Amino acid sequence: MGNAQVQNGVAAPSSSSASNQPTVTASTAAAPATAACEVSNAPKKKKICCACPDTKRLRDECIVEHGEDACAKWIEAHRICLRAEGFNV
Repeated sequence: MGNAQVQNGVAAPSSSSASNQPTVTASTAAAPATAACEVSNAPKKKKICCACPDTKRLRDECIVEHGEDACAKWIEAHRICLRAEGFNV
């Protein structure tokens, strides 16, 4: 590519003959790699602590007020919700 020198991401020709050739800067050379890294179509997965807040709240309130043994239906409802969200519980 001639005698071009790169300083601070900008190609500077060192002779007049190099000015007729296309120059490549650091920003244009890195653009395809940067674009590939930024594109992500993967869905964000919820953390188990943040999934199913309604059934979690009902389950927790029931356990605090009545004890775990009396809240089997709320515990199972929360498990069903978590399974629907993709968790293996």
